[in-house]
Formats: sequence, C-alpha cells, structure tokens
Amino acid sequence: MKNCGDLVDNKSAIVGGVGDMYSEDSATLDQPITPWTISVASGYSLMRDPRYNKGLAFTEKERDAHYLRGLLPPVVLSQELQEKKMMNLIRQYEVPLHRYIAMVGLQETNERLFYRLLIDNVEELLPVVYTPTVGEACQKYGSIFKHSQGLYISLKEKGKILETLKNWPERTVQVIVVTDGERILGLGDLGCQGMGIPVGKLALYTALGGVRPSLCLPITIDVGTNNEKLLNDEFYIGLRQKRATGKEYDELLQEFMYAVKQNYGEKVLIQFEDFANHNAFELLARYSSSHLVFNDDIQGTAAVVLAGLLSALRLLGGTLADHTFLFLGAGEAGTGIADLIALEISEQNGKPIEENRKNIWLVDSKGLIVSSRKESLQDFKKPWAHEHEPITGLINAVKAIKPTVLIGTSGVGKQFTKEIVEDMASFNKTPLIMALSNPTSQAECTAEEAYTWSEVHAL
Repeated sequence: MKNCGDLVDNKSAIVGGVGDMYSEDSATLDQPITPWTISVASGYSLMRDPRYNKGLAFTEKERDAHYLRGLLPPVVLSQELQEKKMMNLIRQYEVPLHRYIAMVGLQETNERLFYRLLIDNVEELLPVVYTPTVGEACQKYGSIFKHSQGLYISLKEKGKILETLKNWPERTVQVIVVTDGERILGLGDLGCQGMGIPVGKLALYTALGGVRPSLCLPITIDVGTNNEKLLNDEFYIGLRQKRATGKEYDELLQEFMYAVKQNYGEKVLIQFEDFANHNAFELLARYSSSHLVFNDDIQGTAAVVLAGLLSALRLLGGTLADHTFLFLGAGEAGTGIADLIALEISEQNGKPIEENRKNIWLVDSKGLIVSSRKESLQDFKKPWAHEHEPITGLINAVKAIKPTVLIGTSGVGKQFTKEIVEDMASFNKTPLIMALSNPTSQAECTAEEAYTWSEVHAL
C-alpha cells in the first residue's frame, strides 16, 4: 500500500490542508494523524469523511491515487464552482430553517466547502448557521437530526467520562464549547437538543477566528430536561427524565472537568455556553483557578457591550462615569456586563469598584434591585442592591432612575415600549438604548422602534 503523502497533488487541499483555506501550506508533524492519511484502503470511505471529502473537486491524479475512479462523475469541478452551485441551491430555500438544514448537510459531508462557503458569504450565512436560525433548529433538533455532531455526555456515562472523551477521533483538541441545554438563547430548557449551540459557535470559531476544525469539540452534557413538551416528543434525542440537580449534577460536572484536563491537558479552553444562572456563576467560580474556562454569556457578551459603549462615547462625549445605567435583566449577561462596566470605570477614575457600582441599576422580575431585597437575592445580584425605595416595573424604574443608558438582557421581547423610549428621550438629548436579548424575536425592541419612538434621538 502506498503512502498518501506520495500520492496527493501538491495543489490539493487534502492531507492536513495543503494550500487550503486555513492558511496551512503543508502538513506538519504535529497535525493529528487520521487512519486514511497513513494508508487508504477505500476511496469510498474517503468520500464519506467530511474532513477530507472534496466532492467533484478531486483532481484526476487524486482519483487514481485514492481509488476514486468510477465513484464520481468524470467532470472535475473547482471549489469556486462548487461554492457557486451550493449558494444557488441555498438561496432557493425561502425558509431559514431549510437553509440551516442544507448548511448542516454540507458540513457533514464536505467540511472544507462548508467553511469556504461560510467565510465567503458570512453576512448572508451567519444568521443561518447561528442566531437567529439556530434557535429554531434547537427547538426542532430531534426532528431534523440525521447525523451526530459533537460529543454527548449523559448521566449514563457517569464514571466513564474519560473513556467517552477518548472516543472522539481527534487527539489535539484545544477548544471545547459545552452546554447542558438548560438556558438556550432566550428559549429556555431544550435539554439535549441544545447541541446546535456548541456546533454553531465552533463553526464561527473556525470561519471567523481561523481555528482549525480538528481542534474544536462541541459537547452537550445531558442531565435530563424539565421541558414537558420535549419529554413527550417521540423524536426527542435526550434522556427522558427530569433534570438532575444538586450532588448528582455537581459530581457529573466535576468528573467531566477533570477528565477533559486529563485527556487534553491543562491548556484546553472550556467555554461554558447557555447554562442557567444558578450553575453558570458557580461553575465559573469553582473552576476558574484550576482550568482555562470562559463563559460567553457572562464575559463574552460583556466585552462586546463595553466595546460598544466606548465607541458610543465618541458621539456622546464624556466618560462612562458620567452616565447612569439601567438594566432590564439581572442574569448572567446583565450582571456580567454591569461588572465589566464598573471595572472599566474603576480603571479610568481609580475609585473602588463598589463606589462605581452606584450608578448602575438592575431590574429583575420582581422590580428594581434595592437593599431592602438583599436577603432574598441570589449572591451574584447582591452587589447591585442599592439604597432606594422598592419599585416594580421597568417603566417606573426608568422614571425614577432617569438613566442615560438602557440595556436589555431579559430574554423577554417587546419590553422597551413606546412609553419607555419616549421617557428616555425626554430627559436625554441622545439616549443610548441597547436591546440585546436573542433570538431576534425576543429583543426588547427593534432599532427602528427605538429611532421612531425617540424621534431619531436614540443611539
């Protein structure tokens, strides 16, 4: 049997990505070894490996070298022409979910073409492979499921998580995006069907961040679901039981975290994605000193929002300390953003972070977070309990606090009403309104509504 390295066309994108889109000019010794790169027994198997399949782009030389003669039509099509053909096909679908299914199908059969398509058409396809379409895809994941993507670790794997991780074919994983499916976007508990989020997020790591797909691992931790609709759905792909909590949950997560470190080393990044508030803060606090961890909802969203605020100051003038902030939503995103804003203000003015929190107010489902509620608050909300009379309802909080910046992270749509936006415009020359909840259907208001109701004064 010949060695593949001797048979591949030098202009090809086979074998570790020679001259491919990931800027890998040649195969290197540290690249993961996959069975077919050592010896190819069957071109038929090669065509069904999404990492190396090129479809009709296999050259004449490659078809001879890899036993592909007769398995493909005689024409050789360039990647450019295949990309054009695929985009024409996708554009024929009017329903976003149908476009999503087509893109997933491509990712499962021709990974290289999938990423080329996504990179070259990012503005058009980003809303397809991730938000807002991925939300509907997760809701219907069981119905549209065809092939497994990522790794599923359930309560059935307790005591065997390290063995389960070893079943994943790539040995040099550097980035893991993991969810337990309890708080998927603004859609709530979708259980095992939350896998669409890690898969979609890591597709962006590759397409937008240049991280090689073989270094990425999407994982779903399945501890059950409290979603009765899913439990009664004959096509649901997860455990049919209520969510495990307390000790059972903690032990499974602890085993998972240490198995990941043992299998992939201490430098592997573990991104917690769409965990419910009560677990998200706890996991970040518990493992931040022993593992390389990151929570996109708490830390990632905060970084993006802070960047937006600093950019807005170029138009508004002044500093962050000159503004009064009011949040609708005091969960992971809301408190994470508030924390980072307070930290940035402290960096700018040198004052203690506790003092700089005083101009940052949060509203949760029970109203304005104030000191009289402190005993009943979750720990991550307590730093935001300021001295003020109790207030219920966002509209009343806006009238009382008179914020210059209104930020929505509630996950509940249409909460920034016409009256609220008009009030913001009445005591601010240029009110800054950030409706951040997703998917789009859950946004507090649209940009058009903010502009119209504020008579184009809002930013």
